[in-house]
Amino acid sequence: MPARRLAAATAAAAVSVLGLLPAGSAHATDGDSKAGGSAKTSTHTTGGAGATVLRADLNVSMLNKTVKAPLALTLNEVRAPASADKTALSATLDGVDGGKPFNVLRADVATARGTVEKSRAEGYANLAHAEVHLPGLPSVPLIEVQQVTSKAVCEAGKRPTAKSNVLGSVVVLGKKVNLASSGTTTVDVPGLGTVRLDLSRTSTTSRTAAATALGLKVSVNPLKLNVSEVGGTITLAEATCEAPGKGSEVGSQAGPGPKPEHLAETGGSSTTPYLVAGGAALLGLGAGAIALARRRRAAAPSDGA
Repeated sequence: MPARRLAAATAAAAVSVLGLLPAGSAHATDGDSKAGGSAKTSTHTTGGAGATVLRADLNVSMLNKTVKAPLALTLNEVRAPASADKTALSATLDGVDGGKPFNVLRADVATARGTVEKSRAEGYANLAHAEVHLPGLPSVPLIEVQQVTSKAVCEAGKRPTAKSNVLGSVVVLGKKVNLASSGTTTVDVPGLGTVRLDLSRTSTTSRTAAATALGLKVSVNPLKLNVSEVGGTITLAEATCEAPGKGSEVGSQAGPGPKPEHLAETGGSSTTPYLVAGGAALLGLGAGAIALARRRRAAAPSDGA
C-alpha cells in the first residue's frame, strides 16, 4: 500500500506541474512587433535614362478656327534601361501643308542618348545649327539655335546632377534675342506672335535628375489673318536619369520591447523548459512506483503458500 500511495502522489504532482503549462504549446511565427524588432524589405532598381531632341505639343487652327488639328511630335526620343541612341536630323508632319510633308525641324546635329550601366545612368541630348518651323509660317523659323545641350547623370550612392547649356545666338521669329543663363524670356514680334522661352530648367532628387535646355510656349497668328494660328509648347534637348541601386527599406521600425514573462497567447515562457523537465521526471517516478506495486501484489499469494 505505501508503494501505491507513493505512485499516486507522484503522478498527481506531475499532473500539477504540467498543468502550469499553457493550454497551447505552439511557438509564435508571425511578424508581429509586440516583442520588439522590425520587419524590413528592400527594393532594387536597374536605373534608367532618357533623352529627347525635340518634343512638340501643338494645336493648329486654320480658316478662322473652323479647322483644328492637334499635333504631337517627338524627334530622337530614347528610353533606356538598355543603352540606346538616335541621330535623325529632321522631323516632319503630314496633313498640315496642303497634304505635303512639312519640316518642323532641320539640324546639322541632333543626338539623343541614354546609357545605363551597373552603377551609373546618363541621359544626354545635343542639338546644333537647328531651325524649328511652324505650319502656316514656313518662311520664318520659329526659333534658330546654334547649340543646346542637356545632360543628367545618376550614380549609385551619389547625388544626381543635371545641367543644360544654350550656346551661341538664338533667333526667335527673325528677332535676335539676348538670353540670360537661365530664367524666362518673352519675345513679342508684331504681326507674328508671342513666344515665351524657359532656359536651362533643371531638377534633382535623391535618385533622379532632369534637364531641359529650352522650353517654348508658343502663340503665333501671322499678320492676324487667322489663316493659320498655332499655339502650344515645344521642348528642345531634354535629358533624364534614375540611379541604379537599392531603394529605401520598408517596414516596421519599432525598437525592441520588454520580454513578457508569460506568453499565454503563443504558449511559451522563460520557465517552460524547467516545468516540462520536472513534470517528465515526476511522471517517470510515478510510473516506476506503480510497476513495483504491481509486482509485489502479484507475488503475494505465492509467499503465502
